[in-house]
Amino acid sequence: MKKNKAKKVIVWISAVAVILVAITGGAIADRLFGFRPLDKLFPRQSAGFRVDQKILNEESVVIDVAEKMSPSVVTVSVQTPRRKVLQFNPFGGFSQSIQGGEDQDIGTGFIVSSEGLIITNKHVVSNAEAKYKVITKDDKEYEVKQISRDPSNDIAIIKIDPAAAEQVLQPVELGDSSALRVGQFVIAIGTALGEFRHTVTTGVISGLGRGITAETSFRGYVEQLDNIIQTDAAINPGNSGGPLLNSAGQVIGVNVAIAQGAQNIGFALPINTVKDALNQFKATGSFPAKAYLGVEYQMITKQSAILNSLPQGAYVVNVIANSPAEEAGIKSEDIIVKIDGKEIKEEKGGLAVLISKHKAGETINLEIWRGGETLKLQVTLSEFKQ
Repeated sequence: MKKNKAKKVIVWISAVAVILVAITGGAIADRLFGFRPLDKLFPRQSAGFRVDQKILNEESVVIDVAEKMSPSVVTVSVQTPRRKVLQFNPFGGFSQSIQGGEDQDIGTGFIVSSEGLIITNKHVVSNAEAKYKVITKDDKEYEVKQISRDPSNDIAIIKIDPAAAEQVLQPVELGDSSALRVGQFVIAIGTALGEFRHTVTTGVISGLGRGITAETSFRGYVEQLDNIIQTDAAINPGNSGGPLLNSAGQVIGVNVAIAQGAQNIGFALPINTVKDALNQFKATGSFPAKAYLGVEYQMITKQSAILNSLPQGAYVVNVIANSPAEEAGIKSEDIIVKIDGKEIKEEKGGLAVLISKHKAGETINLEIWRGGETLKLQVTLSEFKQ
């Protein structure tokens, strides 16, 4: 009996020893030689699999968003009027040529209503003499029936006839730009360079609340933009007016421009700004009126102010006739220093940004520097007329 027990103990100890040797040997082989023999018995999730899984998930998001949203994204095309151009050749004298009359893709837009309303940038459809049309992803073309331009933002609403559509127009889902965070993944769709329709690019939100001077190469359009989204998603001429989307396929911005002198830096208007304007347009049929002061000015930078012993502010180059500025007594060579106690500084957007925070009909208090004296004037802003 005792011998049997002793044999069992010996067998048990031997089995344990064999297991320990196997585990130790397997670990050594795994560390030194990469054989990983234990993976045969105990499969594990490798780091490489997790990376592949992450890449596959990201690809799936982009593919899903592109497939879901592309039918709602349109290309904006322009047809400029045909006109005769007189040219001089020093060897052959004067000659005439015909320019215009051909279609050119110049921008992007996205459908916001099944009734045929499409959002794009104001600068995309800035030529009042031109004829515009939109082209959907399936290459169906629709003539633009009406264009409404927002005087306060680089936004325009173009309308097409939904009855001309052979299928129901699919509007986008508008997101919430107030909750955006730097580093957030974004997707842009647009007609890159006015040539490659429905180009999809990806990136992240690089910054929020930016203020920049933006431009587009198609018309040399330049505008000071404030409180916009910066992204490293590729935005090129032709992308203007297209949607900037989050991972859920919601529009969180309207791609507007690239920065002057910068590369691979794109900007988008926050969608909440667009929603406010769109809601008023749907309710009243027009955009909010832009406040108008009526001066042509040049900003005096901090450095220029120090060098010339002048206050920092907006130097009035010219006062527009019959404007609120003229009625209030503002004169050329005045320097507008403050509006309602707020200093006017170029690095904070200058005079235009402060005026844009007011509405037509509001009365504001100006502090003016004139020939070494400080004056205080009241001005009632009027409505900007294009």
